[in-house]
Amino acid sequence: MYFTENEVRAVLTYSSLIPAIRAALIDYSAGLVEQPARTILRAGNAEGFRDGWFAVMPVIAGDVMGVKTVTFFAGNAEFGLHTHMAVVELLLRATGEPLAIMDGRVITEMRTAAVSAVALAALAPLATASLGILGSGVQARSHIQALRQVRPAIQDIRIWSRNPANAERLAAETGGGARAVAIEEAAAADVVVTATASPEPVLQGRWLASHAVVLAVGATGASLRELDDEAILGSYVVAESRSCVERESGDVILSGARVESEIGQILAGLASAPIGQRIVFKSVGMAIEDLTAAKLVWQLMQKNQR
Repeated sequence: MYFTENEVRAVLTYSSLIPAIRAALIDYSAGLVEQPARTILRAGNAEGFRDGWFAVMPVIAGDVMGVKTVTFFAGNAEFGLHTHMAVVELLLRATGEPLAIMDGRVITEMRTAAVSAVALAALAPLATASLGILGSGVQARSHIQALRQVRPAIQDIRIWSRNPANAERLAAETGGGARAVAIEEAAAADVVVTATASPEPVLQGRWLASHAVVLAVGATGASLRELDDEAILGSYVVAESRSCVERESGDVILSGARVESEIGQILAGLASAPIGQRIVFKSVGMAIEDLTAAKLVWQLMQKNQR
């Protein structure tokens, strides 16, 4: 059974996905998830940034198993194609029986934003009022939608993009007080999302408020970074996974920053983030998040067919 992108989008909602991701992150930090490091191969299709990559992400958790294959081809934008594409296979753990194969692009898009929403709910005050978005692509859009779920008080949405027209377009689509601004103004918000593919820092620590929560979700790779040294070294660093971030995040590796805790530990009450201090939450994406979303899609599809 194959579920298309449109079928996945029709059933998967942030209201159901966010609590499922929250539970999955707690299980991960509790050691209840078997998730090896993802395998990444270069496609060798072109030189420089157009050289795509292909990754395989297996995982076992609870009563299911799964694997996501995902590609990233930066040059696809020139052809009007998505830069990220993916497929997720869901299997029954008891027998190895394949339950479904589904498009993974929307799953990747939504689970990434859902992880950030879970982190924001745990790390930022309820009265959080302003949101800065660095980037104007798929993740910028999905984060605005997901973060509004957990912090509906956010009305001041500031969007910056290297392409001002893209920022203006996203602000118009978002509505509700969203506006395109200079990067310094976006970075001065209570919550700042970095959702770029930049190989070099775009967010400077001197722009950040002392109480800011930074959700750093872009530029995944050991040689890529979105945050300068002041931004990350002057913050309390929380990761979705200590091992994944220390292996795959250039923001952490190249700055020498220390991961203080995992978000799953904070959610479970085993660690606590400082109140009033600047926090950076770094995520690189994990297979358990894809599995959680795929299982939810499967369950919703089964329910709809009854």
